[in-house]
Amino acid sequence: MLFHKSTGINLTVYSDRLLLRPITAADTDELFRIYGDPATNTFNPAGPYPHKQYAQNVMETWLAHWDNYGFGHWAIARLNQPQHIVGFGGLSIKYIAHQQINNLGYRFATEAWGQGLATEFCFRTIAFGFDQLRLDTITAMVRENHLASQKVLIKSGLKFVGKVDDVPNAPPSLRYSITTPQIILPVNGTVITSISSSA
Repeated sequence: MLFHKSTGINLTVYSDRLLLRPITAADTDELFRIYGDPATNTFNPAGPYPHKQYAQNVMETWLAHWDNYGFGHWAIARLNQPQHIVGFGGLSIKYIAHQQINNLGYRFATEAWGQGLATEFCFRTIAFGFDQLRLDTITAMVRENHLASQKVLIKSGLKFVGKVDDVPNAPPSLRYSITTPQIILPVNGTVITSISSSA
């Protein structure tokens, strides 16, 4: 397990089926494999990563975020196959329309689609953001035609709050958000309301 040196927060996170661990530079090839796949970028106006150097630059930015804030993107693997990365995702600080947000983002390899892993990831990440990081609001941006991702966000407790022009020369993105009292967690198949509150 990895713990943040100043906060003591456990940086490796588990859900029923997933292992979320902090990224390392050694994950760059896997990042390019997943984000460079046209299939995983169907709704991304920027398209797939064009080459490995681009993935390396992104990885350096993600690692810097971990150094600066103590949280960021994880490499996502199944618990029963911890060495095989099936996606990347996490929480990061972004500026959208001149406003700072705590952004929830993820992308899974096509092999992991259709199994409920994205929803499971979102539930666990939101819980981590509120309970461990003490964030007050978590936001996600999604393309208007990406209906599957919208369903994942809604299942995870986020609500549509408006549209944002966040990508130049592209239609607005949809903005979904959740605040601490709204978080819902599945426990033994039952959805409950968390009593966690932000500090």
